[in-house]
Amino acid sequence: MLKNQFKTLIASVLLFVSCSQNTFDSPEELLGYIKEPENEYCYSKTVNGVVFSLLYKPTDLLVNQELSGEDTSGIVDSLRGKYKEYVYFTLSMSKNNQELLTNVARDKQKFGAMVNQLAFGMEQKVHLYTPKKDTIAMADYIYPRMYGMSGSTTMLLVYPREEKVTKEEFVTFTIEDLGFYTGEVKFKIPTKIINNEPKLKL
Repeated sequence: MLKNQFKTLIASVLLFVSCSQNTFDSPEELLGYIKEPENEYCYSKTVNGVVFSLLYKPTDLLVNQELSGEDTSGIVDSLRGKYKEYVYFTLSMSKNNQELLTNVARDKQKFGAMVNQLAFGMEQKVHLYTPKKDTIAMADYIYPRMYGMSGSTTMLLVYPREEKVTKEEFVTFTIEDLGFYTGEVKFKIPTKIINNEPKLKL
């Protein structure tokens, strides 16, 4: 009996520690945590000289961006509710430590086609699907043009937080070849990072 109570106490302490470790005081601390590969929020592959980096962006990072120093009383829960309806990924791609567009700047035809692809057609090139091959349709994406001022092409991809995402053990994220002879690039993402995403003390 006493042994069982001791086991329960240890389990409770471990649960408390694990929960407390997933709540952070600042966005910088949270970003540092999700950028550590062992925490499974950040993924990277290099194929034919193109570096692909995928980062799952927890809800509270978007909530914090919208708060922007305002009085947060009464609106944090509302914002969390709004952003919680979706899951967010930041996709970064670079070659020679430059944006993808910089690498095709000398070819006007390729440059124009890639601008159009990046700005308007990424839902045809980037896919998220379950182990049963159910595709999760992209809700939106944001591609800010950096005009060669950044070391990578970076965009925010938004997907609905559907049950077929949260109930599966993992989902697969793929990027089709964008003209750099990489073939299809895949990332296997455990859904535990979505269901147990870290939070900020807001």
